[in-house]
Amino acid sequence: MKKRLLSSSRLTKQFLAGFVDFNSIVAATIFALVISNISLVNLTLWELFKLFWIPFSSIFLFYLAGVYKSVLRYIDFSDIYLLLRTIIIILSLNFLIRVFVIFIADSFFQELSLEFLEFSTTGWMVCGLSIVCLIIGSRLFANYYFLDNASEKRVVIYGAGSAGIQLAGALRVSKEMQPVAFLDQNPALHNTSLGGIKVLHPKKLEKLVSKNRVDEVLIAMPSASKSTLRNLLKEIEAYSIKVRVLPGLAALAQGQILVSELKEVDISDLLGRLEVEANQNLLDKNIKDKVVLITGAGGSIGSEIARQVTRLGPKKVIVLDSNEYSLYAIKKELDSLPSKLSLYSILANVTNKKRMKEIFSSFNVDTIYHTAAYKHVPLVEENPFEGIFNNIFGTESCVKAAIESDVETFVLISTDKAVRPTNIMGATKRFAEMILQALSADNRNHKTRMTMVRFGNVLGSSGSAIPLFQQQIKVGGPVTVTDPEVIRYFMSIPEAAELVIQAGAMGTGGDVFVLDMGEPVKIIELAKRLIGLSGLELKDENNPSGDIEIVFTGLRPGEKLYEELLIGNNVSTTLHKQIYRAEEDYLEKDDLEKFMDLLKQAEKINDVPELKRILEIVVHGFIPEDRIVDVVHMQKNINQEA
Repeated sequence: MKKRLLSSSRLTKQFLAGFVDFNSIVAATIFALVISNISLVNLTLWELFKLFWIPFSSIFLFYLAGVYKSVLRYIDFSDIYLLLRTIIIILSLNFLIRVFVIFIADSFFQELSLEFLEFSTTGWMVCGLSIVCLIIGSRLFANYYFLDNASEKRVVIYGAGSAGIQLAGALRVSKEMQPVAFLDQNPALHNTSLGGIKVLHPKKLEKLVSKNRVDEVLIAMPSASKSTLRNLLKEIEAYSIKVRVLPGLAALAQGQILVSELKEVDISDLLGRLEVEANQNLLDKNIKDKVVLITGAGGSIGSEIARQVTRLGPKKVIVLDSNEYSLYAIKKELDSLPSKLSLYSILANVTNKKRMKEIFSSFNVDTIYHTAAYKHVPLVEENPFEGIFNNIFGTESCVKAAIESDVETFVLISTDKAVRPTNIMGATKRFAEMILQALSADNRNHKTRMTMVRFGNVLGSSGSAIPLFQQQIKVGGPVTVTDPEVIRYFMSIPEAAELVIQAGAMGTGGDVFVLDMGEPVKIIELAKRLIGLSGLELKDENNPSGDIEIVFTGLRPGEKLYEELLIGNNVSTTLHKQIYRAEEDYLEKDDLEKFMDLLKQAEKINDVPELKRILEIVVHGFIPEDRIVDVVHMQKNINQEA
């Protein structure tokens, strides 16, 4: 019956609602007549018409007021308010007619025997209250009857503020989730009720979970700081229950809360990095009213820098990449932005110096963000000469083309793997840094300011371990971690890009800037937390009946247990509290070029050992992959002894 009514036409539903309202008002009118001691026996046709005048006129006014446009399954306070307002208008009109009959046209209407309008005061009160109770009650019953919650997930909402209350209202009309309780730290709210949902102390969550009375936790605290959210997630993860988070205030400002806006907990929530307000002068310096070019613009960092650059009022933006699809994707995204933008896409390889110079000169480029690089450690380890040419010679081609084209600023995106590298990729990035340092020192014949920005892992980048963990958890595991002792620094892509832009603006020439990555994080701990906050249990020797197992696969070629950001200890602060300036040794330009010639000769005969030997000489602390195994074993032994 319920399904049949729900599937009927809108007109049919409106007719049924009107029919119920009509009968409700008739019943209320008859009840008022009885209370007023007016006889209902032997009513004439005219008296019957008078009896049904109020119901007929009420239904007509309900229709005019838009009462029947409401959907009963989703009725809310605004619909109730509309009903009350319309009922008051109807009763007032009928009361005015009564006054008109009694005091103004009494002699004329006496002949028509309109005595049924002579309700007593009690009768009028009973009539009004009965209409309110019957009509509103019928709608509340319909709302309860048609709102099917049988298949919904039971959720608790953490945060009983305005966002939490709005979320509860949105969930009540969805078929996905049903709120069963609020959790809030405010003791004044404990054991109270908001919209029929009880507010509990957060410690009650353990009891709800143990009794299987809740399936998920929804955090509705959009104004909470990163550190508050991190501590909150740490508190909840012990219960092995799935957690979702409402987006920030900026997202909520766009409109009413939707269930679809709830997002899975991501790693940035777990890290809880403090957000530092950007320095607008630094953001504008190299971009506003400038021609800006981004190499490797289709990559994770390159594409984010391109997005942020477009918002800072550049004169022109050129996105350059050798990957056709990646370039197409970022070009299409930037084209869809509402702001008018002079955007150009260039398909080119950074190792082609002639082509780079043509591009830089043709567009009169002012600022270059050089993000193009091969960065996947195992792949570069297997293809060392490709890494050498792209990361070393590609950087040399771009920076020399920039110098010859009188580019004002050249910013190289580097990596923490360039510090005492254990892999060829890291060694190539440190070599690229040294090229810029050497050319900056020899600045007699050019005006280009060259800056390097070094940072660690970014969340969500291609090849990152965290998206892999999340995918592995979704398919039931196992989650693969290289080593239980692996430690990494993490930063979000937007934060890294914003800091890169600001660091590049502070460079005076040959600067190596290091971003504050916060505290290093154990990868295995991140994996465990992601498992727990997905509502699953870790499967190990202490809990063999758990859901997801962590499997250790061993360090990949070229990887090390931990990364560093500084080669030495000579570091100073800058205008920005999250950006530091490092002073590091480098080779002179002539010496560096000799080693680059040796690299080219080694490539001609495919001499990988010679390539590694050259990198060992040039790059401080570089340990080739074939000797890294011994170092790893030594590190493990030291840790065990400690």
